[in-house]
Amino acid sequence: MSAARLALSLMGIIALGTASSVAGAQAYPIKPIRLIVPLAPGGGGDLVSRLLASRLAEHLGQTVIVDNRPGGSTIIGTELVARAQPDGYTLLMATSSHGINPSLYKLPFDPIRDFTGISFFATSPMMLTVHPSVPATTVRELVALAQSRPGKLNFGSSGTASIVHLAGELLNTSANIKTIHIPYKGTGPALADLLGGQIDMMFASPVPTLPHVKSGKLRAIAMASLQRSPAIPELPTLAESGLPGFEAATYYIVLGPANLPAPIVSRLSSEITKVARQTDVRERLVLEGATVVGGTPQDAIAHIELEIVRWTKVVKAAGIKAN
Repeated sequence: MSAARLALSLMGIIALGTASSVAGAQAYPIKPIRLIVPLAPGGGGDLVSRLLASRLAEHLGQTVIVDNRPGGSTIIGTELVARAQPDGYTLLMATSSHGINPSLYKLPFDPIRDFTGISFFATSPMMLTVHPSVPATTVRELVALAQSRPGKLNFGSSGTASIVHLAGELLNTSANIKTIHIPYKGTGPALADLLGGQIDMMFASPVPTLPHVKSGKLRAIAMASLQRSPAIPELPTLAESGLPGFEAATYYIVLGPANLPAPIVSRLSSEITKVARQTDVRERLVLEGATVVGGTPQDAIAHIELEIVRWTKVVKAAGIKAN
């Protein structure tokens, strides 16, 4: 075969493969999609995932199944997606652990290279609250109090290396103070001791804490976000209270396996953005203490990269070790 004919044959094969790929992407999806949630049912990540899945199914015309795969600090469920076929039928709802785990564990996957960004759906910032016995009503007053009593104030968390724990350590490093971490087995027990005055303060989602703030049993100090929360617009952020750039939030980012075809990424990202723009979805997420982002695939990966850098610094500074 001549060189010219060989070149034409190769071009034909490439064109045929490209046409087949495009046709497959245009037909997508032709079967149910599985959204892996590496968390137990019932928590914030599960609730947000189910809301997204139900609305996304309406837009795509296919069932989106929420598949809870908890365990291993979200590593078990996340690895399933990293090893899945890049065909758009196995997706991951990544949360804050995706950006925290690289600084704590030797992972069986790369949190960036083994995934394709699809959408930065929403974020849920932590709220800093104190027991009413703590004589501070603002971030500046709290920092001044902690500086006058090094090692005397303490903060609770839902467990070592959780986003709640790291938020407290970030406050220590950002404000140059020393408060003592008290780990609990979940937010519930920590919140109970905060209400009882056994611990001084805590970062947590507004959902379980806000009712106690409104009743006067707790005092809200600030939100750990760059912008004020739509749910509590009167509450300032730590960033505007003297700690610029302070941010500690769980997030809800949809990822796929690496090498997910661009047309499929575009379709999923577009439809998730449409879901994020629905008024009732936004209102429901506010009730869950979350704020819609509706970010692009590029936003999704960029945020995770930023989180990895942020929490690696905090983990090293605090000397945190995985359990």
